[in-house]
This record gives sequence, structure tokens and C-alpha cells, in this order.
Amino acid sequence: MTAGMPPSSPATRPSAGSEFVWGLRLLGRGFGMYGKYPGLLLLGLIPAVIAFVVMLAAFILLLVFLDDIGDGITGWFASGWSSDARTAVRILIEAAIVIGALWLAVVTYTALTLIIGDPFYEKISEEIERRLGAVDHPELPWYRTLPRNAGDSIRVIGTQLVLAIPVLLIGLIPFVGQVLAPILGLIIGGWLLTTDLTGIPFNRRGIFLTERRTMLRKNRALALGFGIPVAALSLIPFANIIVIPAAIAGGTLLTRRVHGQPIE
Repeated sequence: MTAGMPPSSPATRPSAGSEFVWGLRLLGRGFGMYGKYPGLLLLGLIPAVIAFVVMLAAFILLLVFLDDIGDGITGWFASGWSSDARTAVRILIEAAIVIGALWLAVVTYTALTLIIGDPFYEKISEEIERRLGAVDHPELPWYRTLPRNAGDSIRVIGTQLVLAIPVLLIGLIPFVGQVLAPILGLIIGGWLLTTDLTGIPFNRRGIFLTERRTMLRKNRALALGFGIPVAALSLIPFANIIVIPAAIAGGTLLTRRVHGQPIE
């Protein structure tokens, strides 16, 4: 599928691999917006920094009480075990808690940032679309979509909290879990991040969460190609402050591509 052309028919639909690469390219173009529109994207740093401070404080608090939490869980079911066995289990539990917390922090950070900075990100997305050309759908003003954007982000956070449980439980599996849980977390997190990061441009078109998920499922490889690297980059300390504004720009481009609109 060529940029700016309508989605291909099923007979000529691009392969999942090429669509995944397109997702990567759209994120790269989002980062390129820092060079094209630096003043615009720098607006997005303000809510990103606020959300980062909140998430960092919560994670530090978890680390402070991590040993107490690990001891409490271990004592609940392994009080009669040998000292070495209890220690090994406690270490696995604490590792799983940290893995689960990191994954949850990555995916909830975006939703929290979007709630805090909705007017900022509405401005970024709207201005990018204005410069790329008019859309085919009637656009709702930001004050009409803000409550819906916030509500959708809260629903996504709820989904993330529910999905954190199986990721955490998988992380408890000795050896295998410490490898499988992060991979599964990146895949699930990438999907949820794409769902959240495209919320503003989709909602402005009057297309809300349920229909947005349906449309993204039809473009699953594209969505994962965009969202998985966002999730991976967000694991780097402080990086998500820079990542989120670029991802908002890239999510706007992804929305336009899904709708067959120009992205050049």
C-alpha cells in the first residue's frame, strides 16, 4: 500500500511483515516531527514530565516496600518451607512484581499522560493533520472530545490492570517466566499503547474506543509494529518523556493511514 492511498483490497493487501515495518516507519516519522515542528512537539513534554514524576514516585515507593511485600506473600504459603526454599521463592516473587510493575508503568504512563495533557496532545495532533491536509470526516472540537478521550484512557488503564495479572503470574514461572513475561508484556503493551495513542485523532473523527479497536484489529500488524517499539523505548529511564509526543504524532499518521488519507 502506497502512502496516502486508500487501504488495499483483500486480494492485494500487503503482508503482515510489510505492515509491521510500516508501523515502525510511522513511529520514526513521529520522531522526525521534532525536526519539522520542534515548537509543536515540545508542548508535549510538559504533561509527559508531570506524569513521569508521578510514576517514578510510585515505583520508588514499591521498591522501598518490596522486601516486605515479598516476605508477606512468601510467608502466606511457604512458612513451613526451608530457609533456602523460602529465599528462592521470595526472590522469584519480587522479580515478578518488579517485571509486572515495569510493564504496568509503561502502559499506564501513556494513559496517565494523555489524561493530564489532553489539550496539548489535541493541539499537536490537530496541527499535524491541518498541515497534511483536510480529512474526509467532520472533526469534533477538542472540548467536545476531551471527556471521551479521558474516559477511553481510563478504560484502557482498567484493561491494563486486568491483563497485568496473567503477566505477573507468568513471571512467577522459574526461568521461563522471566523471559516469557517481558515478551508477552511488550506484545500486549504495544497493542494497548497503539489503542491509546490513536485515541485523539480517532475520537476527533467521532470514532470511539469500541470501533477504534475493531479498525485496529483489521490492521493488527501495523498497530503492533507501531506500538511494540513504543513499549520497548518506554522501558528506558526518562526516554518516555521524549517518546510520548513523538508517538502522538506517529499515532496521528497511523490513523490517517488506516483511513486512507495522505501522510506526506
